[in-house]
Amino acid sequence: MKATDPYGRRWVIPCKHRRNGLAGSSVGTPDLQVLNGTARQVHGADIAVIITSGRVTAPAVAFAKQQRLHVVDRHTLGVRAAGSRPLWELLRTVPPPRRPTSP
Repeated sequence: MKATDPYGRRWVIPCKHRRNGLAGSSVGTPDLQVLNGTARQVHGADIAVIITSGRVTAPAVAFAKQQRLHVVDRHTLGVRAAGSRPLWELLRTVPPPRRPTSP
């Protein structure tokens, strides 16, 4: 999915559904390598996020931090679904807005 937030930042967000949730297959480093190789260069992303209904391996989390990628696992997704906070408030540092919001 590609989206632009109210601050003008372009987001690229692939979603990885895991039928068995936390018991299913995890999102690993190869999934994040694909995102890293295409999000900014091909799609012009300011923010690259991978969302999964399952879990993410520890090496994938480390790779994401190193490459300025964001990971939303089942737990973070549940926090987002249960509240009204925008996704960018649930993630670690995101880039500043591109332009001011319209009134």
